[in-house]
Amino acid sequence: MRKQVAYLGPKGTYAEKAAHILSKLANFQTPIFVPCNGLHSAIKLLAYNNCDAAVVPIENSVEGGVTATLDALWKFPEIFINKAIVLPIKHALISDGELSNISEVLSHPQALAQCSEWLSENLPNAIALPTNSTSEAVNMVKGSKFRAAIGSKSLIQIGGLKELAFPINDVPGNCTRFVLLSKDSNSNLANIASFAFSLISNKPGALLKAINNIADFGFNMSKIESRPSKRELGEYIIYIDLEINNQNNIKNFLELKNKLNPLCKNFVDFGNYFSENVELD
Repeated sequence: MRKQVAYLGPKGTYAEKAAHILSKLANFQTPIFVPCNGLHSAIKLLAYNNCDAAVVPIENSVEGGVTATLDALWKFPEIFINKAIVLPIKHALISDGELSNISEVLSHPQALAQCSEWLSENLPNAIALPTNSTSEAVNMVKGSKFRAAIGSKSLIQIGGLKELAFPINDVPGNCTRFVLLSKDSNSNLANIASFAFSLISNKPGALLKAINNIADFGFNMSKIESRPSKRELGEYIIYIDLEINNQNNIKNFLELKNKLNPLCKNFVDFGNYFSENVELD
């Protein structure tokens, strides 16, 4: 049976490129790709069993964690990360007009943030307008002489648009980690273990005690990030990635979870998975 893979659409986004690469790495045979209007929509399709997998961005090297993805993983604990890739991100300014006439710049909020310095220096009076995706932004600027979109150079062919500037991202090494999600936990080799927790008590040293347990097992944290629980002011969810190098590490991680559970109000294991860097053509 062909797998249905949801991703942040429409076609032409970096998420679509990631969906094709991750589906190939997962050995999906001729998958059916389902573009979605928004990250949460893609994850909800998986959560409500309307697709087999979903591909979404989870972290950017400039802007940090993708909050919509992190919040959804916490909300749907039955979903696991199976694989991850890191894609280099190089943004172009795309339009039907000329740079001197641009008064509005459209793109996904992450893309706008990743190019904020360039915009302030080159288009200081332009209004930044967020869209659901870079591809949607490009579609919205077709035929306009005063609007421009930020997106991949591969989107320039849409509607016969042209490249006004490239690359425009503020950091040359800008990259984004995309993850393949499903309801099957991954038991294969891994180099990352991801999880999140909220603490039972909000007292001095409570978080330090949890972090010390991680250190005692010899794990290196490649990420630690907090997000509001949305239940009360001052209550946070802690998201952590650990480096996993061998089967002993995975065994130690199981023991670590047993140590952390008594300290946590809630603990969600996102899974162990392999993440690799990928170069685009």
